[in-house]
Amino acid sequence: MKSVAEQLERIRRGVEHLVPEAELVKKLERSVQTGKPLRIKYGIDPTGSDVHLGHTVPLRKMRLFQELGHQAVLIIGNYTALVGDPSGRIETRPRLTPEQVAANASDYLRQISAIIDIDKAEKHYNGDWFSRMTFLDVMALTSKITVQRMLERDDFTRRLRAEPSVPIYLHECLYPLMQGQDSVEIHADVELGGSEQLFNLMVGRRLQEDAGQEPQVCLTLPILIGLDGEQKMGKSLGNYIGVREPPYDQFAKTMSIPDGLMHQWFTLLTDRSPEEIIRLTDPKTTHPRDAKLTLAADIVRFYHGEASAQEATAEWIKRNTKREDPSEIPEVAISAENLTDGKMLVAKLLAALKLASSNNEARRLIQGGGVTIGPDREKVADVNATVMVTSGLIVRVGNRKVVRVRVA
Repeated sequence: MKSVAEQLERIRRGVEHLVPEAELVKKLERSVQTGKPLRIKYGIDPTGSDVHLGHTVPLRKMRLFQELGHQAVLIIGNYTALVGDPSGRIETRPRLTPEQVAANASDYLRQISAIIDIDKAEKHYNGDWFSRMTFLDVMALTSKITVQRMLERDDFTRRLRAEPSVPIYLHECLYPLMQGQDSVEIHADVELGGSEQLFNLMVGRRLQEDAGQEPQVCLTLPILIGLDGEQKMGKSLGNYIGVREPPYDQFAKTMSIPDGLMHQWFTLLTDRSPEEIIRLTDPKTTHPRDAKLTLAADIVRFYHGEASAQEATAEWIKRNTKREDPSEIPEVAISAENLTDGKMLVAKLLAALKLASSNNEARRLIQGGGVTIGPDREKVADVNATVMVTSGLIVRVGNRKVVRVRVA
């Protein structure tokens, strides 16, 4: 096992809160002396089916703790998911059914196995203990915190101050208590979470103290900013990269991020040293395009391997630097019955080829200047333009969406 100083140096990387750090030092010292690993807790609520790069930030930290010889303890929140975490929310989360949660949980575990060593991690469903609680047990749990303390949460304060005020439902107040009780049940030494989770993690410390346990250290990490460069990564905003997306899609999406995001993404999504990150994100030493090519390749390599990273890099350069079409172009059939004298409105063609979800979206794409047609990449600027449609015609929206027409 590495020394305490070496472990701390790696653990601190990218961390936003480490509360209290002095206690972590003591825990690490004891672990080194006794050879007993720390119990590192991370909870996931399977509220959806897709894991994106934003979810992987604390998971990568858990992976680091595994590499340092500590015990990863994964909590699958099949009961907390039924409540819904209010952290970072300005409205109540939609309620899920137990069946939805169970289906999501199975898929989540498959996806996160790409990040942590799932076979060596302890896995617990918090329904195993919450399902056994009586009403008296629930009342005892709720007595551990006051309403005043609960209302100190930024999320609830914003709702109260909103005009008109946004409801705060009583079941939402159970969530931090449930998350804290998870720490009691598994005797956590350290709990990981996003920066918005600090309140919940601190509740865990209080419940552990009340149970006569040594309280956990709370380690939070920054929220990953999404592709738009403004809001946190999320599926509902469409500014995310999924861990199971194809290599080229991961690569191309990474290449689209604003330059200002690179330092955060390198820090939270790669294993590169701080010195490397400074060099790569300094435009005086590295061109931003080259730095982004490195970042994109790092991300693809982690999820798909070295060969896929090289192929995605070559494909992106081919499409965007050399302005060539993709190596493989999918073919989409268009019925000849939909053509008038062999022609079709470009907006309707985009919708028929599934390059746009509707004619209105197709018009917006044309107005945005991203639609090109034919071998010469002729740009379509007129939303009312028509085109002669023949088999072999290549239609593009940007450089990522390219199809070849087959008239049937």
